[in-house]
Amino acid sequence: MTLDLRFESHPGFRRLFAPGHLTIGLIMPLETYPGRPGPTMNGHLEMARLADSSALGALWMRDIPFYDPHYGDVGQVFESLIYISALSAVTTSITLGTAGIILPFREPKILAKQVMSLDHLSDGRMVLGLSSGDRPAEYPIFDIDYSTRGERFRDAFNVYKSISENDFPTFFSSRFGKSEGTHDLIPKAAFEQVPSIAVGRSQQSLDWIARHMDGLLVPSPPVSSIKSFVTEWQTHVRETSGSRSFKPLGIAGYLDLVEDRDYPFEAIRSGFRSGSRTLASFLEVARDAGVNHVAFNPSISRRPYTDIMDNIIEDILPYFPALSSKS
Repeated sequence: MTLDLRFESHPGFRRLFAPGHLTIGLIMPLETYPGRPGPTMNGHLEMARLADSSALGALWMRDIPFYDPHYGDVGQVFESLIYISALSAVTTSITLGTAGIILPFREPKILAKQVMSLDHLSDGRMVLGLSSGDRPAEYPIFDIDYSTRGERFRDAFNVYKSISENDFPTFFSSRFGKSEGTHDLIPKAAFEQVPSIAVGRSQQSLDWIARHMDGLLVPSPPVSSIKSFVTEWQTHVRETSGSRSFKPLGIAGYLDLVEDRDYPFEAIRSGFRSGSRTLASFLEVARDAGVNHVAFNPSISRRPYTDIMDNIIEDILPYFPALSSKS
């Protein structure tokens, strides 16, 4: 399999994804807050600088517009794209991604302007993860029918792609307007295109995702099912994009990284509990199965985040470092 020519020079994509390799990312915030709805965000820029100076591949922002006590989690507090702008000013190498922007809530033409701007301001380190959202209670706030989110996702994505990748584009959408080729979006991407990956299934088939998007990041399936899911994904990629095409697959989950570095690896609800050395053994299995990236969210851990980072830097990143982001 070979890299898509569109992304051979894209720093954010190149740092994370290559056939036969696995890299590590962290889902923001870089703070633990078990049992609380949100972090303090104290020292968050300093922690981002520490991540940037390591061999960590990416920092991922979630899109949580409102605090819902039923779910009890506000993520990194700050709006995803604005926060990426701030992080791009204090980091130099690490990929900055969204996991993922709730596309049915977004006006796709404005989103295109924001993402293209961030791609330039971050020197091509932006990776756009898109989702359909999984919190039904948010949809009435936006006056959107939850049952239409899959169709709305496709509609918004088509407008976003048309606006961001074509000069003076023509398009029509009953939801998001139309253009007869009289207006153009400036700037376009700094490096050919900004990679767009599906975060979760986004109410789409794997065939649609493999055909239209540049990769997939999903909650981790059971360890025993990872290989079969990778095979299923790669089959769809071959059938829709060609036998030598490479579209990366990543998995994500919460991480309770315990102090005992040899604590046995175990699956927990929506994630993993492990010591850092045994976690490295799991990552070997995932890499050999064909997984290209793993995004961990250690916010549920009961240890200081600096200790977690120390374990990751010492026991995991030497074996799963970020790839070269240079063209």
